[in-house]
Amino acid sequence: MSNERQSGFFDSLPRSSAPVISLTHDYPAGHKIPLHFHDRDQLVFASSGVMTISTENGAWVVPVHRAVWIPEGVPHTITMSGNVAMRTLYFKPRLMNSLPRQCCVVNVPALLRELILEVCACGSLQRRIRWQGHLLDVILDRLHMIQIAPLQLPMPGDPSGDQRALRVAQLLLADPSDRRPLSEIARKCGASRRTIERLFVASTGMTFGRWRQQLRLMHALRLLGSGAKVTHAALEAGYSTSSAFIAAFHKALGTTPARYFQT
Repeated sequence: MSNERQSGFFDSLPRSSAPVISLTHDYPAGHKIPLHFHDRDQLVFASSGVMTISTENGAWVVPVHRAVWIPEGVPHTITMSGNVAMRTLYFKPRLMNSLPRQCCVVNVPALLRELILEVCACGSLQRRIRWQGHLLDVILDRLHMIQIAPLQLPMPGDPSGDQRALRVAQLLLADPSDRRPLSEIARKCGASRRTIERLFVASTGMTFGRWRQQLRLMHALRLLGSGAKVTHAALEAGYSTSSAFIAAFHKALGTTPARYFQT
């Protein structure tokens, strides 16, 4: 993965002195924006549909009511689940110092949603235009108070070059419904269960079991964003029953899938 930074292309934005500029674009289901990066920080929001943002360090699923924060210079791809109405704000670097210098999914309350849509309607915000300067201050204030949502799937890695945990992750990414025990998957990848558990904690900050749960939840979110029924999404993501999936969904997002995806 070390060549991702070189293979990503620089996606040049319109030249502007404005602290914030915007982009409005609708994408069909399955569309993928190839690996690229920008010279501005960005807040990527979908007013409908589900997006998956991927970098060399992990993946972030962005359902409705959420946005992903991507700092300048971070190469990433964006894949659409269902038809996506993408609304993006681009900030001058370091304008938003309260958000981390790494990708994260953030909650988008109703007020912030309307602010994002308003900026996208006018194209940019200039401080010298009084009402736009006021609007910019409100947006920055809302972003300072924003909550980070637990919708990240970090990819395991090892500075020593040990790829065994990554091979386990890749097998499950290829088939999230795989219910084989870790001991069996670990043997296939040339390691013991305890070794894989240790590598996952060391490189992702998650136990293997927690990582696997997160993978299943995120895969189910993508399926629901594509229009799948709850039962189908649950089984395809590896849950034993739809009720088990609904319980996991409620624990992570505070509501049921049906209510969450209501328009």
